[in-house]
Amino acid sequence: MRKMLLAALSRVLQGPAAAGRTGAVSEASRVMVASRNYGDFASEASFEIKKCDLHRLEEGPSTTAVMTREEGLHYYKTMQTIRRMELKSDQLYKQKIIRGFCHLYDGQEACCVGIEAAIKPTDHVITAYRAHGFTFTRGVPVREILAELTGRKGGCAKGKGGSMHMYTKNFYGGNGIVGAQVPLGAGIALACKYFGKNEVCLALYGDGAANQGQIFETYNMAALWKLPCIFICENNRYGMGTSVERAAASTDYYKRGYFIPGLRVDGMDILCVREAVKFAADYCRAGKGPLVMELQTYRYHGHSMSDPGISYRTREEIQEVRSKSDPITLLKDRMVNNNLASVEELKEIDVAVRKEIEEAAQFATTDPEPPLEELGNHIYFNEPPFEVRGPNQWIKYKSVC
Repeated sequence: MRKMLLAALSRVLQGPAAAGRTGAVSEASRVMVASRNYGDFASEASFEIKKCDLHRLEEGPSTTAVMTREEGLHYYKTMQTIRRMELKSDQLYKQKIIRGFCHLYDGQEACCVGIEAAIKPTDHVITAYRAHGFTFTRGVPVREILAELTGRKGGCAKGKGGSMHMYTKNFYGGNGIVGAQVPLGAGIALACKYFGKNEVCLALYGDGAANQGQIFETYNMAALWKLPCIFICENNRYGMGTSVERAAASTDYYKRGYFIPGLRVDGMDILCVREAVKFAADYCRAGKGPLVMELQTYRYHGHSMSDPGISYRTREEIQEVRSKSDPITLLKDRMVNNNLASVEELKEIDVAVRKEIEEAAQFATTDPEPPLEELGNHIYFNEPPFEVRGPNQWIKYKSVC
């Protein structure tokens, strides 16, 4: 095999001398990369990961994680897709193509990708308004997400939901009311238990919502009824423009359940997140009741598009997190250093992702907007649409009196 490779390489380099020399070298590089793809990579590698902080638990998730080459490539592409999708959303918003509320997820990709890697498609997820990443990991294509952001008919909510209200099977949004998704998540978990399904519900919220009274009420009911619910606080250190230290008397969010066991996890490490969520899901499936998890993460953009993100934190702070804790860079370094992938191969993924995002953006900016007469559609499940007062001034309305 090695002799055949050398012979092929030699033939490439000995092609047309002057004009084709650059192309020959490029082709040679491609041959060398291709040879690595098929022969020289490890099939899997084992990694030491950070130990989780525990609350009312005798033991926690494993501090060793095994990742296969296929898993690593999938995680990398998924996180890179979310990152590029959010950067494109930022660009479209600044061009005034996306309007209204928009909350970007770049920096926090390890959370949603790690969670999805640890649960089953039949499990349930509900989150707050920073929902683009979860929408993608739950199975919605990028083009439908961007089309929803631009208010087009091809969006995942037919252009009527926008940034905060995206849904798909076993994913319940995208919720605009701070903290309100948490009791809804407990209701989904109650349904799982009621119908005897071996499923769990993950109810996500931010550090800004963690002080909401309804969350503590939900903790009580979930513990009382032993619901299979994982309460996950994505602590990105700032609730809008207020640091956690200025907003919370206790920033140990994983201990907030008091009588509910908890975990604090490195949310910038996809393997830490994956192993922790696997542990939590097994705990809930075993009938032990709910569990509280805190993912320590960071958002690169401001809270929303009206927030530049640098009035309450410095550019240096953001850059330090990017340079030391970026979830995509961390995964990339692990894969390259442990011979699971080459730099060239990951660059090829980057190019493919950029192309996919550009094609999705093209669709999202050319797809038609939903017609006005469809305003009353999709309000109730399995019910015919009804006339909504206002869209058509010539409609004669019937009195219900």
